[in-house]
Amino acid sequence: MLDKTTTFNLLYDFYRPLLKESQRTFMELYYVEDWSLGEIAEHYSISRQAVHDRIKRVEKALIAFESALRLVEKFEQRKKLVRELKQKLRTGTDISQIEQLLDRLLEID
Repeated sequence: MLDKTTTFNLLYDFYRPLLKESQRTFMELYYVEDWSLGEIAEHYSISRQAVHDRIKRVEKALIAFESALRLVEKFEQRKKLVRELKQKLRTGTDISQIEQLLDRLLEID
């Protein structure tokens, strides 16, 4: 399982266009640039609690997007199948097994 920062960075990469500019800014600073809540609060002249609340709301939005669209889940499934395909190709596996993996790959979307 991925850690929290990695998980939200991945969700942010996929769903960034769906966020408002201010939501993107806070996510960039907190998760990408690794600013603390206090640093963000000081920079924007707001309370640390206000920064925390905004980030939690964005996290909930990202989780909701993933629940509805499952883009990250499908991406991970595709990556796993591609790894399996590469392994099968390296070992000279029967073509029917490779075709089955390709069919599974097409079924993801």
